[in-house]
Amino acid sequence: MEHEKTTDFFGKAVIETEALPIKLWLEADQLDEGALDQARDLASLPYAFRHIAIMPDSHQGYGMPIGGVLATRGALVPNAVGVDIGCGMCSLRTSLEEIDTDDLKAILAIIRETVPVGFARHKTPQDEAWMPERKGELPIVDQEYDKALYQVGTLGGGNHFIEVQKGSDGHVWIMIHSGSRNLGFTVANHYHEVAKQLNDAAGECVPEDLAHLPEASEAFALYRDEMNYCIEFALANRQLMMERVKAAFTEVLPSVEFSHFINKPHNFAAEEEHFGERVIVHRKGATRARAGEWGMIPGSQGTRSFLVKGKGEAYSFESCSHGAGRVMSRAKARKTLDFKAEVESLKQRGVLHAMRGRKDLDEAPGSYKDIDTVMRNQTDLVDVQVELEPLAVVKG
Repeated sequence: MEHEKTTDFFGKAVIETEALPIKLWLEADQLDEGALDQARDLASLPYAFRHIAIMPDSHQGYGMPIGGVLATRGALVPNAVGVDIGCGMCSLRTSLEEIDTDDLKAILAIIRETVPVGFARHKTPQDEAWMPERKGELPIVDQEYDKALYQVGTLGGGNHFIEVQKGSDGHVWIMIHSGSRNLGFTVANHYHEVAKQLNDAAGECVPEDLAHLPEASEAFALYRDEMNYCIEFALANRQLMMERVKAAFTEVLPSVEFSHFINKPHNFAAEEEHFGERVIVHRKGATRARAGEWGMIPGSQGTRSFLVKGKGEAYSFESCSHGAGRVMSRAKARKTLDFKAEVESLKQRGVLHAMRGRKDLDEAPGSYKDIDTVMRNQTDLVDVQVELEPLAVVKG
């Protein structure tokens, strides 16, 4: 498909065929057709503000591309946040400068015993002190609260991970990627259905996958508050897992100390000021990167990750990528990648990995974009502070 584009936006590609421009932090031919079509849908929304920003890790999502940033006036779009509300990453620096393989294996064994992965949850409810305080009317959260007590402190599946890394600053780091588990999924799906019903009743002509909650509706405030609770729950989930990982380290290496905790969600919506107006910025698989703000950009389990500081770039709505981004679907990865070659690449890098069979190829390094290319495409968005090489990975 032909797309009109210019390169006068600081050398970036701009698509100008829709009601609003689409600003790309990658070449248009580096974006899969499905994601590009979704970006065009975003740029045609009547409540979208100024332009659409597409980050360099972008690929097709549900309704809105992963790695997309949408600012709106007076509307919340559940699918522009996504079903894993508050999904994000946290990092923690250890006092260790080296760690041997035997100690690392012992630590991983303890983590696997104490942190449920995939569809697993805890066999008993966790301490309620880990749960965020409930304030106001939260009907779906209240409905799912007791179940969430079993899910807090669990990793989930897909691209979620616990990774031990060696930093260019000389320290061993821990990074965790996870979200709000079934709580966020249930909240997201409920309000997406409500949005569709409201839009149908009002005769709104927008794509069903981008149904929105008007600011004047009761559902707008309910979703906003439940979304914010899920964001807090996702943080609590990562914090509890981090405590279990710290306990694993101290059981094996009692003198280890921890510092420099960083947390960043990348599936959320927040009211912010941009270009002189108060708008609602939806980041779906995109990280906020205000000037001087710390963040994390992971590669795959076989490639480098990065700790960064944002530059506060206005045209990206102060955002950057949330990772490397997929270069192929999970089904295509399982079907086409060479399992032995992927395992060999991890072996050569010395990574204690999570690849056990062809079913794990959807998270193989070959299923992701080249992280170095992604980072080169956003030098105007972030400054790299620490480069992190993977040492060991636990996956869902």
